[in-house]
Amino acid sequence: MEMPASTMKDFGHTAFDNKKAYVPQEEQGQAFFDDGREIELLHFIYGHPTIEEIRGSPEKVLEAIDEYGRTKKYLMNVGSDKGKIVSELVAEVKPQVMVELGGYIGYSALLFGNAVRKAGGKRYFSLERNPEFGAVIASLADLAGLSDVVKVVVGSSADSIKRLHASGDLEHIDLMFLDHYKPAYTTDLKLCEYLNLVTPGTVLAADNVIKPGNPPYLEYVRSNVEQKRKAAESEQSNGIDIKSQFGRNADQYKEREGEEKLNTEIKGNPNLMYESKLVNSFEPTGEPDGVEITRCIGLAE
Repeated sequence: MEMPASTMKDFGHTAFDNKKAYVPQEEQGQAFFDDGREIELLHFIYGHPTIEEIRGSPEKVLEAIDEYGRTKKYLMNVGSDKGKIVSELVAEVKPQVMVELGGYIGYSALLFGNAVRKAGGKRYFSLERNPEFGAVIASLADLAGLSDVVKVVVGSSADSIKRLHASGDLEHIDLMFLDHYKPAYTTDLKLCEYLNLVTPGTVLAADNVIKPGNPPYLEYVRSNVEQKRKAAESEQSNGIDIKSQFGRNADQYKEREGEEKLNTEIKGNPNLMYESKLVNSFEPTGEPDGVEITRCIGLAE
């Protein structure tokens, strides 16, 4: 049954149900995360009247998170609309190992970790820089009964990738979800290429490529081998002007976590061939956004 027009937003070939919208994100200059709401969310869920029904159910934990986002405070989650895009990708790819960069409070770890388990996968690594957020992810993964699949790794994304690779815990990435510090999308992908974690067959899903946007990442995954080789030779590909290209998002985590230091020396593997496309969708508030789905389809000579 079609919903009344007053409750729908059209965007391309999709529509957003306003009844499930989160409260709006706070205005510029106001905190919209890391102000105590993440711990408040834990109390909301563990004090929920249906907590015994929630225990052991990833779906019900996600419903409780959505309830908080709709009725209390905004949460910068991937949300159900974009989440469905990636969940369907998990079902298609059937990754044995999936990695997410940026876990926040665990919405994506629960949604995609559960999808990985259903698809027969073994491990979902959730890399989160903030130790408090990491603790929230671990607590909710345990509540949802996903501790056997979801592994939370606290630290900067680049350091965590290198550490997991060096220890042998991460030998290959079948599917990667990028949803962390926006300027690090490209540099972290190149690091994974350099370490041979991303190879033909790997699939990438990058969030927030419309809101707030990520031009350097889109340029990289949409470039052909010749273009990437030329950029690498001229050292243009890693010349990221963070302030001009990312605006206020460049300093999003600076106050609490300190300034993010990006490794712009690693050139990755420009010989990897990508096929990339944008899938339009919505933020949980109803604002238009999209997920860039990128498939590594080969290695050029």
